[in-house]
Amino acid sequence: MTLPPGAREARRVGGGEINEAFRVVLADGGEAFVKTREDVSPGEYAAEAAGLQWLAEPGALRVPRVLEQDERYLALQWVEPGRLGPGGEEELGRGLAALHGAGAPGFGSFAGERHAWLGPLRLPNAPTEDWPSFYAERRLQPLARVAGERGALSAAGWRAVERVCERIGELAGPAEPPSRLHGDLWSGNVLADARGHPWLIDPSAYGGHREVDLAMLALFGDATRTTAAYEELAPLAEGWQERVGLYQMLPLLVHAALFGGSYVQSAERMARRYAG
Repeated sequence: MTLPPGAREARRVGGGEINEAFRVVLADGGEAFVKTREDVSPGEYAAEAAGLQWLAEPGALRVPRVLEQDERYLALQWVEPGRLGPGGEEELGRGLAALHGAGAPGFGSFAGERHAWLGPLRLPNAPTEDWPSFYAERRLQPLARVAGERGALSAAGWRAVERVCERIGELAGPAEPPSRLHGDLWSGNVLADARGHPWLIDPSAYGGHREVDLAMLALFGDATRTTAAYEELAPLAEGWQERVGLYQMLPLLVHAALFGGSYVQSAERMARRYAG
């Protein structure tokens, strides 16, 4: 492991399935959450730090401050963990509506980054002129290729994803301006503090369609209360319920590529649903 210079009293804490994570005391005496990994890709932690700062700009939701960043580690403000109750879930929905509404310069990178990371997977992040093109060319197709090369997607599953990409213009929903996305918003990347307020962590931020964040949040948990609070401030376009699975294809393909198992069948089943 690699920790910031002068860090002490390192205690291992939960930090996901990819990185090692520690609660440490930094050289200045402040506490920090530090994530580190031996095989981290160049630029990965820098992109995460930039994403955290970008998400914090509108002041819509709490985001940990970036304290130190290096190619080998990322040190963030320590947040004392708690539990996200009903009030916190509603606060999350309202905050996401405001965050998305803050907008993005386009569909894709917000600061010229060539790549985005979902876990250890590196994806192209160059902007496209419209959302359907970005989702197909920068997310679904690269993920299908990685999953296929790793043996985590059958030839039939790969063809189904390609068919979805061919139909993406009719599937993606009404055109909307680019939203400021967290980009990897499963429930594990929403941290509750000791008072029950939600914090956003571990982003893969970019400009995209707001339904992506909400669909991902619903994949591994119940997002009903959060989505209802969101819609009070920013109603979703007609037919959004039918597009939830379309946008859940993204995290399902990520999990298929990284972990295999039942995620492969789930990803292929979802692709066939939208392949037509």
